[in-house]
Amino acid sequence: MIDPAIMDLPLDQVTEDQFANFYEGFMEAKGIREQSVVTGTVIRMSDDWVTLDISYKAEGLIPIWEFKDAEGVLTVKVGDKVDVYLDSMENEDGALILSKERADMMKAWEEISKAVEKDETVTGEVTARVKGGLSVDIGVKAFLPGSQVDLRPVKNLDKLIGETFDFKIIKFNKKRGNIVLSRRVLLEQERAEKREETLEKLVVGQILMGVVKNITDYGAFIDLGGIDGLLHITDMSYGRLNHPSEMFEVGQSVEVKVLKFDPDSQRVSLGYKQIRPDPWEEAEYKYPVGAIVRGKVVSIPDYGAFVELEDGIEGLVHITEMTWNKRIKHPSKLVNVDDVIEAKVLGVDVENKRISLGMKQLESNPWDIVETQYPVGSVVTGKVRNITDFGIFVGIDEGIDGLVHISDLSWGQRIKHPSDRYQKGDDVEARVLSIDKDNERFSLGIKQLTEDPWYTVHSRYFLGQVVEGPVVHRADFGVFVEIEEGVEGLVHLSELASESDDWTEQYVEGKKIRAEVIHIDSHDRKISLSERGALERSEGDTEGFMQKQNDAGARLGDLMGDLGAKLRGEDEDAAAADEAAPAEVEAAPEVKDATDAE
Repeated sequence: MIDPAIMDLPLDQVTEDQFANFYEGFMEAKGIREQSVVTGTVIRMSDDWVTLDISYKAEGLIPIWEFKDAEGVLTVKVGDKVDVYLDSMENEDGALILSKERADMMKAWEEISKAVEKDETVTGEVTARVKGGLSVDIGVKAFLPGSQVDLRPVKNLDKLIGETFDFKIIKFNKKRGNIVLSRRVLLEQERAEKREETLEKLVVGQILMGVVKNITDYGAFIDLGGIDGLLHITDMSYGRLNHPSEMFEVGQSVEVKVLKFDPDSQRVSLGYKQIRPDPWEEAEYKYPVGAIVRGKVVSIPDYGAFVELEDGIEGLVHITEMTWNKRIKHPSKLVNVDDVIEAKVLGVDVENKRISLGMKQLESNPWDIVETQYPVGSVVTGKVRNITDFGIFVGIDEGIDGLVHISDLSWGQRIKHPSDRYQKGDDVEARVLSIDKDNERFSLGIKQLTEDPWYTVHSRYFLGQVVEGPVVHRADFGVFVEIEEGVEGLVHLSELASESDDWTEQYVEGKKIRAEVIHIDSHDRKISLSERGALERSEGDTEGFMQKQNDAGARLGDLMGDLGAKLRGEDEDAAAADEAAPAEVEAAPEVKDATDAE
């Protein structure tokens, strides 16, 4: 405060204290006082200091770094007017204590206070990542919580460092120096305004621009302007798409078509491929049956391979149409994903959007020459490729296997399973029985390599003959005995030598027994045997043997006996004739004489 009385005193009568008080009062009248912001002029600059004149009896020094920006560039020059904070009139050296940094902070707090009072926004730069959010420079340091950064949670906050945004101050405490910001509040306000505008003009079928806001496994959310629409993965492309990120990325501008819109729930379904023509509309003309096409293998399931002919059109090569060789168990043995292959169009179903392709049709069919190369009746050789319950498959040529049915393995030998006699990889020889080219069937026979033993069984066996062989099969009514390879005979229960009830334990498979042939039927491939008969013959029971022979029908002995009897009868007649001959001779003259007499 200036004392008016000092103004009337001569200068030599003014004391030092009075002059100091007068000067301080004068300075306060000009607005220059401690703990306040004053304006000074840059009068000198060195490497370390900037000297300012604030119209005071002393000059002030401020470190030069306070006048540099973030990149280290000086922001002032000699003669510039600068607002600084006057902390103290004089320090120990008699210089003013000034600070530009504190002046900037005080000005910032004043502006922030005004913004809070008027509910205005502030602009700031994100400077660092801190616990729970971000640090923002709005003139002073402020805190931006992670939940207030955007409308949706931001996974990578570090990418926002260095960015400048507008913020809303949601918490302010000047005494504690605490400022909390929100960007989300402003975005929500902006979104609400845009939503109203968008809803007014949104209609089904409309084509508009949007921004990819988020990408999920099942689609992408597109910001249409205050409202999000779902672009499902099935509506992105006519072709195969494994994930939406293959076509779109967050922040990308995209043109979409409104497929569905529910004003009540504000749900919008969008389409991207619907803006473009469906390639299937011309598929029937572009890929006619019989045409040779090229495409890339995009998928290999167990049943075949999908081939992309163009964007949106795929064809299936079924595993049965990949090769003439039926031994291929999986398509991956022939093709890999991304392989470019050629195939023939076998069928087109536009309604169900399916194209059937074939690869083997581009190769010669081995069945076309199989009849001439392997005629019926010829003998072929090959290796056993597979064994089943009903027979063995023999590899004859590439893509051609012949089947030897279990019934064609042996003429009469009992085979429970083909694996009892053959293993994979065995070399076998067989005769071609039949060829069905249309159904791709090749029938072979191994037993047909030899003559059917039943054709000549009568030349090797006769009734009453005693044979020996192993038991090969047991049944409830008797046992079967193998008397030679391919020929078995049945010993009925009534013809077994054993009379025990547990006869099955005595006649195990492999046991050799002797039996008598008592009946032969080559037409029905049957031979009846009798173990009892063989036993009786070995004991010399001729009477029993002859009785069995008589029961069985005419025997050679009977015929010989009849012939002997007949011969004996003729001899007796001849002897009787000889004895009667002389009498007749002697009587003859008498007759003659009588005749003559007459």
